[in-house]
Amino acid sequence: MITIRKYAAIDIGSNAIRLLVANIIEEAGKETQFSKSSLVRVPIRLGQDVFTKGEISEENIVRMVDAMKAYKLLMKVHKVEKYMACATSAMREADNGKEVVERIAEESEIQIEIIDGKKEAAIIASTDLHFLLKTDNTYLYVDVGGGSTEFSLFSNGKIVASKSFRIGTVRFINNMVHESVWAEIESWVRENTAEYENISLIGSGGNINKIFKLSGKLQEKPLSYMYLNSQYSVMNAMSYEQRISELGLNADRADVIIPALQIYLNAMKWSGARNIYVPKIGLSDGIIKALYFGKI
Repeated sequence: MITIRKYAAIDIGSNAIRLLVANIIEEAGKETQFSKSSLVRVPIRLGQDVFTKGEISEENIVRMVDAMKAYKLLMKVHKVEKYMACATSAMREADNGKEVVERIAEESEIQIEIIDGKKEAAIIASTDLHFLLKTDNTYLYVDVGGGSTEFSLFSNGKIVASKSFRIGTVRFINNMVHESVWAEIESWVRENTAEYENISLIGSGGNINKIFKLSGKLQEKPLSYMYLNSQYSVMNAMSYEQRISELGLNADRADVIIPALQIYLNAMKWSGARNIYVPKIGLSDGIIKALYFGKI
């Protein structure tokens, strides 16, 4: 007999806010399956407020409240039995972050937890990577967000090192990433990957997902460093408007995709990785699995 349950995850990032509704399929004697039922993304760029002015603007607070009210109704329609809403870099750095959380709870009844970088990395690591991690290779998982980037090193199927850095695409386009941060990341990556061979990257985040979609490759196939570098060269030579009109990128994707590619390319260079796998997983998927398995 099959039982289908529905869980939801709300990911409040620096570049956008997402609601993921997932089907959880339980069947006796078989491994539990997770599949996406619905994904709704709204382009509220909180990082633009926080990283330049220190707090979330009234306009974006109102937009967030409206988004949460809509998400509340969508979860009701989907008959979601359990959910969790997590806010990351922008909200944890906003001077009015706690006040915004309280206002959203009062006006939309959505409870938001502001999580630190360590917990964010741990939740992301809860995602289903066994199809890759069962091999003998070592993997550097890189999740690029708008305000922070999480790095996790996996060896023999287990996480051996993890760290969150204050580097992200929205920070980057606002000229708020100092050379010292790049140096810190390079040092961490080189130090933690030095003893391993045959390292591959696992990339997550909307930008690398878009690059992978444009490649037309099958999901289990990786992208090479050379391919990623060529895409970077092509896109970087285009204007913002050309990336929208010629590549079909959303307006809030066309500017941040360039710094995202720089982060992935540097991570590959510093770790010696030649390939990057893009399994289309991230914080939302991690929240669903962590909720189901009782890890949060």
